Amino acid sequence: MKFFIDTANLDQIKEAQELGVLDGVTTNPSLMAKEGISGRENILKHYVAICNLVDGDVSAEVIATDFDGMVKEGEELAALHEQIVVKIPMIKDGIKALKYFSDKGIRTNCTLVFSVGQALLAAKAGASYVSPFLGRLDDISTDGLQLIADIRLVYDNYAFETEILAASIRHTMHVIDCAKLGSDVMTGPLSSIEGLLKHPLTDIGLEKFLADYNKGNS
Repeated sequence: MKFFIDTANLDQIKEAQELGVLDGVTTNPSLMAKEGISGRENILKHYVAICNLVDGDVSAEVIATDFDGMVKEGEELAALHEQIVVKIPMIKDGIKALKYFSDKGIRTNCTLVFSVGQALLAAKAGASYVSPFLGRLDDISTDGLQLIADIRLVYDNYAFETEILAASIRHTMHVIDCAKLGSDVMTGPLSSIEGLLKHPLTDIGLEKFLADYNKGNS
C-alpha cells in the first residue's frame, strides 16, 4: 500500500518524507489556499517545490471544467515536472480529458469519485489513479469503505490497471481498513500516518525496558 500525504504544507511533507514511508503527495486548490498560496504562477511554483521534496507522484489539480481548458491546464502541469500526475474531476468532459491524457502518455488522477460507476468510467478512460472520497461519504452516513471494497471487486474482475487511491482519509483506522480492503494507495493528513505508530503497550514496554536498563547501570 502506498502512503500519500494530502496537504500543501511543505513542513508536513518534509516530515513525512523523512519518516521514510512516503510515496507521494496529493493536494488541491483548497489546501493551497489554506497555506496562503494563490495566483496561478505561485501555485505552479509550489507544485515544483513539492516535487523537489519527495520522490514519488504529486497530484496537481486542474481548475477548468471544460475539455479544452482541462487539456491546456493539464499539459502545463505535466510539463512542470516528471513526478506530476494531472488531477481531473469526475465529470463528462473530465472523462474525455482522461482518455486524451492516457493516449498522450500523461498520468492522471480522477478525483471526486463517489460511486462504482464513476470509478468504472475512469478506469475505462485510462486513469492512472481513481480517488474515491470515503471520508466525505461517511460524513453523510454512507459507507465509504464499502465503496472501496466494491471498486476493488470490479477492478479485479477486469484486471484494470488503474490504482485505487483512497482519499478523504480522516483517521488511522481508515488507513488500516483501506489496507485490509486492498486499496493501492491512501492519502490523508500526516496525523493519519503517524497514528499508526501509536500503541499503549509499546509505550509501557519501552518505559519498562529503559527502567530495567537504568537499574542495571546505576
